[in-house]
Amino acid sequence: MPRRLSSRCNKGTLDSSLHCVHWWLPRLLPRTPLSRLSPRERANFLLTNRIPRRCATLFMGWFSRLRNPLVRHVSIAVWELFAGDLRLHEARKARFASMHDCFIRELKPGARPVAVDPGVLISPCDGVIGAFGAVRGTEVFQTKGLPYTLAELLGDNALAARYRDGVFVTLRLKTNMYHRFHAPEAGNLREVRYLAGDTWNVNPIAVKCIERLYCRNARAVLELHLYGSPHRVALVPVGAILVASIVVHGLDMPLDLHYHGRARLPCPRHYERGGEMGYFQQGSTIIVLAGPGFALVPDLREGVVVRMGQPLLVKPRTG
Repeated sequence: MPRRLSSRCNKGTLDSSLHCVHWWLPRLLPRTPLSRLSPRERANFLLTNRIPRRCATLFMGWFSRLRNPLVRHVSIAVWELFAGDLRLHEARKARFASMHDCFIRELKPGARPVAVDPGVLISPCDGVIGAFGAVRGTEVFQTKGLPYTLAELLGDNALAARYRDGVFVTLRLKTNMYHRFHAPEAGNLREVRYLAGDTWNVNPIAVKCIERLYCRNARAVLELHLYGSPHRVALVPVGAILVASIVVHGLDMPLDLHYHGRARLPCPRHYERGGEMGYFQQGSTIIVLAGPGFALVPDLREGVVVRMGQPLLVKPRTG
C-alpha cells in the first residue's frame, strides 16, 4: 500500500475509513465536468437542476403574478436579499403590483444612454460577459472545452452559414438585472424563430457542466437586417429554469412552456438603435451573433458587467 494511502487508511477507525474513501473515490471515478466542481458548486448545480424544472418554472410563473401586497413585499425583499441590489431607483415606477411586475420593470428615460458612434453595435441588454470571441467555422464555445455549433443553436444550417467565421458574445442577465432587450442597431425584424426545449439553469456552474447547454434550452432567434447595409445581426434569447418565457413585441403571445404553435412566426418590425424588442420574465442569457468583418470592442472582458447601450461590436469598415 502506498505510504500516502497507508497514512490515511491504516488506523482501523471509522473516521479514517471514511477519510480514505473520500480521498480515493474522486480518483477512481471518471473525471466528468460535475466531478471537477467544488462541493458548494456541486450542491448548487444539483439543487437548481435536479428538481422538476418544468414544474418549478410553471409554479414561479404563477406565484410571481400574485397581486397580494404581503406576498409582493416579502417576495421582492427575499429576492433582493439573495440576488443583490435590484437598482429599483432606476425603475420608471416606484410601486409594483406583483413580483412579476418588478421582474419586467421599465427604466426611467435616460437610465441607459445609447452610444452614438455609428461604427459600433451596442449591447442589447444589461448582462455579465460570458464566452465571446471568433466563430471558428460555425463552432463557438459556451466555456473552455465545451463547444457547440451554430446549426444546433439556431436550428437551421443556412442561417448558421451566414455567421460562419463571424463573432459572438454571450450575455448573462442575472436575476437582479434589467430584463428587457433592445435592438443593437437600427434595422428590420422579419420573423421570430422559436425552438422549444428544456429549462436548465444557465448560471456559470451549469455552463461548466452541461454540454451544448444553450442548444438544449428553449430559445428564440431574432435576426435583424441592418439599415443601409447587407449585414445582419442575430440575437438568441435563451430561456432557463424559472424563466422559460420570452416576450417579443409584435407577437400576440409569449414564447413559453405553454406555447405549441408554429416554429417560425412572422413579426415585421422596424427598430431604431436601442429600441425595445422584448423581455424575459426573469434573468437569463442572450447570445449575440454577427458575421465576418465584425470585431469585438477592444476592452471586452469575461465577467465584466455591460449595460444596454454600451458599445459591444465594431462594424466592418466600408470603402
